[in-house]
Amino acid sequence: MFSNTLKKIAARALFVSAGAICYAHSAWAILPIQHWTEPSGAGVWLVESPGIPMVDVQVDFDAGSRRDPAAQAGLARAAAVMASRGVAAGPDGSPALDENALGEAWADLGAGFDASADRDAFSYSLRSLTDPALLDRAVRLAARQMGHPSYPADIWQRERTSWDAAIKEAETRPGTVAAQTFAADVFGSHPYGQRATAETLARIGVADLQAFHQRYLQACRARVAIVGAVSRAQAQALVQTLLSQLPQPPQGQGCAALPPVPAVQPLAKAVEQNIPFASAQAHVLIGQPGIVRKDPDFLALLVGNHILGGGGFTSRLTNEVREKRGLSYSVGSGFSPGLNAGAFVIGLQTRPDQAVQAVQVSQEVLKRFVEQGPTEAELRAAKDNLIGGFALRIDSNRKLLGNVVNIATNGLPLDYLEHWTDRVAALTVADIRAAFQRKLQPDRMVTVVVGGAAAPAAQAAAAPAPAPAASAPGARP
Repeated sequence: MFSNTLKKIAARALFVSAGAICYAHSAWAILPIQHWTEPSGAGVWLVESPGIPMVDVQVDFDAGSRRDPAAQAGLARAAAVMASRGVAAGPDGSPALDENALGEAWADLGAGFDASADRDAFSYSLRSLTDPALLDRAVRLAARQMGHPSYPADIWQRERTSWDAAIKEAETRPGTVAAQTFAADVFGSHPYGQRATAETLARIGVADLQAFHQRYLQACRARVAIVGAVSRAQAQALVQTLLSQLPQPPQGQGCAALPPVPAVQPLAKAVEQNIPFASAQAHVLIGQPGIVRKDPDFLALLVGNHILGGGGFTSRLTNEVREKRGLSYSVGSGFSPGLNAGAFVIGLQTRPDQAVQAVQVSQEVLKRFVEQGPTEAELRAAKDNLIGGFALRIDSNRKLLGNVVNIATNGLPLDYLEHWTDRVAALTVADIRAAFQRKLQPDRMVTVVVGGAAAPAAQAAAAPAPAPAASAPGARP
C-alpha cells in the first residue's frame, strides 16, 4: 500500500510544469463525460477519445466482497476467477469454450478481457481495437463470457486448492498477519473486515457461483464506463450487445433494490494488538475507520494526508520517524475510502526493539497534526505537487477510465475532474484542520504490532520517551 503511494508521488514529480496544468484543463475541456441510462436500466458514462483507435470498457456491479455472506467470504472473487475458466454453449448454437479455447479466442482478436472483484464491485474489463470487424467480435465474445460462464466443477476445485495454498503461505508473512488483524479490529463484524479462509472457500460450490451470477450480475444493475475512439451511437450499440446475455430479473419483479450494507461503526476505544512473530522486522499499523468516497471532506483529507504521510520523503511522518530518528526506512499514511467507510492507516516496518518508540512517535505526529493542521508552507508545497501532477491522472485512456469509474461508482458530478485543481487550490489550513478533527480521533486508534518476542509493555518500560516533534520550517510554535 505504502510502496504504491511512493510510486504515485514519484510519478507526479516527473510532470510539474505550469504547461502541464494548462494541458490537463484544455484536454479535459474537449473530453466531456456523457451519461445516459439504457432501456435495460444500465447506466453508461462515455468519454469520446479519438486519439488512438482503441476503446476501454469497464462494467461494474455492486457485487464486491462486501456482499459476500460471512460464511462464504471469497464468493465474489471466486466468481471473478471462474469467469474466464469456461463458457457454456450459447442459445444461438455457439459451442462451449473451455479456458484454453477462450484464451486462444482473445489472442486471435488481439483484445483483452478480464473479470475482477474488490470490496465494492464486481467488474468486467474489455480492451479492443475499434476496427469494426474486430470490435464486434470482441464485444460478442465478451457478452458470451459475461452471460454464460460454465463454472466447471473440476476447475473450481483446482482453483480452490491453489487459493487454499496461497492463504496458508500468506499467513507465514508478518505483513499479512498485521493486515488481517488490523482489518478485523477496525471493521469488526462489518464485511470490510471479512477475509476468505479455507473454511469459507470450502462452503462455496458451483451452485453458489451460479446463484451469485443470477442475483447480482443483471443488466439493470450494470454501470458501464467507456473511454475510446467511439461515438455515442457506437457506444450505445456496444453496450446493448455487451449486456444482452446477462441474467434478467425474475418475471414481473423488475430490478429489485439490493439490501443496504450496514455502515462501518466508529471505534469506542483504543485497541492494541501485539503479536509475537519470528521476523527481522516488526510490522506496525495504526488507524481507525475513515470515510466514504463521496464524503465532502475527501479533498481536504487527501491534501492533508499528503502532508502528514502520503507525500513520500517530504511528509511529516517520514521526517520524524525516518529522518530524525532512523526508526524505519519507509513510513506512510493514507485513507482508503469506498462505498462504506474504509480505513485510515499509518504503516511502517521497524526493528522489533524499536517498535514501541516508532508507535509513540507516529501517534504524536498524528495527534499534533489533527490538533494544529499543516503550516502554510506545507500546504503550498502539497498543492504544487498535487496540482502539478494532475495531468498524470488523465494522460491515458486507462487512467481516464479509472476516473470515470470513480465518478460513476460514487455518484460524483460529471464535471468533477474539470474542477479538481480549482478545488484543491482553494483549500485552506483551516479547512484541512477542521476536516481532520471531524474525521479522526487519535485517542481511539487500533494499533497492531506484529514481530518480536517480547511483550510491548515490557519493551515500553525500557524504551526512551519520544523526543518532542520538532516544528517544520515556518511552522507555528
